[in-house]
Amino acid sequence: MRHPDYELLIFDWDGTLADSIGRIVEAMHVASERSGFELRDDSAVKGIIGLGLPEAIRTLYPEIGDDELIAFRGHYADHYIAAEAVPSPLFEGVAESLESFRADGYRLAVATGKARRGLDRVLRAHGWEDYFDITRAADETASKPHPLMLEQILAHCGVEPAQALMVGDSSFDLQMARNAGMGSVAVSYGAQPVEALQVFEPRLTIDRFSQLHAWLGQQA
Repeated sequence: MRHPDYELLIFDWDGTLADSIGRIVEAMHVASERSGFELRDDSAVKGIIGLGLPEAIRTLYPEIGDDELIAFRGHYADHYIAAEAVPSPLFEGVAESLESFRADGYRLAVATGKARRGLDRVLRAHGWEDYFDITRAADETASKPHPLMLEQILAHCGVEPAQALMVGDSSFDLQMARNAGMGSVAVSYGAQPVEALQVFEPRLTIDRFSQLHAWLGQQA
C-alpha cells in the first residue's frame, strides 16, 4: 500500500542508489594530478559529491581558470567513463525496493548531480531507460542545492511538494528538498556523514535502502 501522504519519490543516484562514491573520488584525484593541482583529501572530495561537476571542481579549486576547468572536466570524464565500463553496482535492496514502490503506486524520479550523458549511460546499463517517470541531470537545470530540478520534476508529475520525498546522501540533496518545500530522507551509507545530513531535519534516516520501503509501509 502507498503511504497516504506521498505520491512521488525522488532519488539521488550516486551514493543513494548506486555504490559509486569510490570511483568518483578516484576520478577526481586522477583529474587533479593530470591537471597539475594539489590533491584534496577523500573527505573533501566526498563533501562536494552531489553538486554538478563544474560547481564541484570550483568548490575544490576556487582558483581554477575557465580553460583549466575544461581540461579538468575532460580528465575526470575520461577516467570515470573508463572505470564505468563495468557500471557501479546498485546498493543492496535498491532494485527490489524500487519494484515494490512501483507496485505500490508511487511515481518515481531521479534528481542527480550527474550530467545527462552520464545518467543516460548508467540507466541504459541497468535497462532503466524508461523506468522512472522523469529524470533530471545537473547540466540541464540548476545544480543542487537550487530547487529548480525538483520544481521541474514536481511540475512534470503534477505533484505538490508536500506529496513528495527527496532521498539522498548529501547535504545538497536535503538542502535542495528544503528549498523546494519538500520532505527528505537521509541515507547514511553514501558520501557524507549523518551529522551533516541531520542539520536539514530529514523525516527519516536509513542505513539500508530497504528500510525506506519498510517505513513507508508502516505508515500506510
